Amino acid sequence: MTTFQNFQSHLVAGREILACLPLVPDSRKPPLLFVHGAFSGAWMWADHFLPWFAAAGYSCYALSLRGHGGSEGRERIDWLSIPDYVADLRLAAEWIGDTPVPIGHSMGGFVVQKYLEEYDAPAAALLCAVPPQGLAASQFHMLFQKPGLFLELNHIMNGHDVGLDTIREALFAQPVSPDLLEDFRKRMQIESQRAIWDMTMFHLPTLPFGQHPPLFIAGTEHDVMVPPFMVLATAHTYGEKAQIFPGMGHALTHERDWECAAAALGGWLETKIRASAKTNARKHAATTAKDSRARVNSLA
Repeated sequence: MTTFQNFQSHLVAGREILACLPLVPDSRKPPLLFVHGAFSGAWMWADHFLPWFAAAGYSCYALSLRGHGGSEGRERIDWLSIPDYVADLRLAAEWIGDTPVPIGHSMGGFVVQKYLEEYDAPAAALLCAVPPQGLAASQFHMLFQKPGLFLELNHIMNGHDVGLDTIREALFAQPVSPDLLEDFRKRMQIESQRAIWDMTMFHLPTLPFGQHPPLFIAGTEHDVMVPPFMVLATAHTYGEKAQIFPGMGHALTHERDWECAAAALGGWLETKIRASAKTNARKHAATTAKDSRARVNSLA
């Protein structure tokens, strides 16, 4: 593992982008672009995932979608749509320069799926992501399994505060400190009603089967927001395998065993990088051989 620079914070066309960069970047490794979920911001990646992957040699960036975190637009958040969020992701990718690997959590995973309909990426990761079938199944599941929690989360949508017990029940399955719960309570914010409707029925992903980059699809055993059966549905839709992390809840970035998720994603990325390097080497060898034959034929 390499050391990394301190965090940087950028405002790009009104969008907050946090950066955590290795002192000596690994040229083999593409940059990573992390996208947060609903009620959240780029801050959710800053404690663990950004420094962990930067220490592994990746140039890491976390985007606050418009209206979230330190980005502009909070006053008009209810008018923001999933296509708006996709445009934010595109803006961040263009600002980074090298084509990044988008990594989305929850709503961010949904945004990544929509992004891949239009734009290329060397790979992508969907963590506890809203599935391509939309939010309806999750909403009905929570309504019948945890009706009190369903109502409490609607209070956030209406701009009301919620108690620490609600945050614990919604996001965590492992022991969590009161200080961390209080930090989440202070940072959590309202989400766009329009974006919620987009994820429910109006802008569902239509990414063609098999026509996508390699996907890392993962969820957690005790996620009440995006239960494991929804993660499996996402994997089935895209013809990929799903990984379910045991004993964890929706906020896998801050669960006690968060490093298990980071290590699994990191190992998967390394596998894809090695496979890509071998493919490129074969293509280069084939091109070199073809050029050599062409030169020989020209001299004959």
